[in-house]
Amino acid sequence: MYKAVLVFLAVVFLGLMPPAEGRAESGSADERVRQSQADKPADAVSVFLPTGDLFKPLFADPKEPRFYLSYRMFDYRSKLYHVAVGGYGEFFGLYRSNSAGNGYSWQSSFGGGVHGQFNLGAPSLDLVNTDYTIGFPFSFRKGAESYRIAVYHQSSHLGDEFLLHNTIERIELSFEALEVIGSYEWKAWRTYYGGEYIVHQGPTDLKPVILHGGCEYYGTEKVLGQGRLVGGWDLKIDQEHDWPINSSLKLGLQFDGTEPNGHYIRVLAEGYKGFTPYGQFYNDRTTYFGLGVYLGFE
Repeated sequence: MYKAVLVFLAVVFLGLMPPAEGRAESGSADERVRQSQADKPADAVSVFLPTGDLFKPLFADPKEPRFYLSYRMFDYRSKLYHVAVGGYGEFFGLYRSNSAGNGYSWQSSFGGGVHGQFNLGAPSLDLVNTDYTIGFPFSFRKGAESYRIAVYHQSSHLGDEFLLHNTIERIELSFEALEVIGSYEWKAWRTYYGGEYIVHQGPTDLKPVILHGGCEYYGTEKVLGQGRLVGGWDLKIDQEHDWPINSSLKLGLQFDGTEPNGHYIRVLAEGYKGFTPYGQFYNDRTTYFGLGVYLGFE
């Protein structure tokens, strides 16, 4: 446990470092938000159905609602599985209040996503498990600081064909949780820190505390044509499994749209080690490596 706590404290320390000269990456959603606020007159402080979010989506968190498709090789119970993992989801802004001075801007949103895993080694490409999330995040921003407070629900379900072809104990995993997470940006870097508390759960003995942190990099220089280097390292430690480190790493290239509308495509190498992030198998350890394509609409 002490190793996990030390790693988490290190992430928190990085996130709380004093501000330094620098700006977020050119053309990022956060930079556009700050620029749009600067261009508004003092009395234009509210936006109905705003574009993007004041809190940038977490880059490497496997549970973050995104549009993506990945091919991954899972090492699960000492056996290698070839799996296609796909998901769709987004945060949809409902209302934003832009600070007319030096205070915090805030935004209310609606968000949710679906994450599904398909066994490519099965004759009918069995759907193994699907996780559904839905929630109401509130985000806040002041300069390089941003925060997200969210209440969300998750439920997980095994695929019918997977149940027909495997003998497995079915777990009715479902819970509601409160998430609080903050971040700080410095030049091309971002750190974040926070956690979750499960307020209602099934199974009822599921322990409630999760600590969460990580760091991200958004390069600005073009490499291999129009791509730029991006990456993220996400860390979670949870009370349920006696505070292990669950580590997710993503690294690759981002290709931005020619118009400044926030659309992009990311091609990312992926790796994960820890307890599986997919609901029905949350008590099992796994390691995976893969390659994914992600679509962004910030």
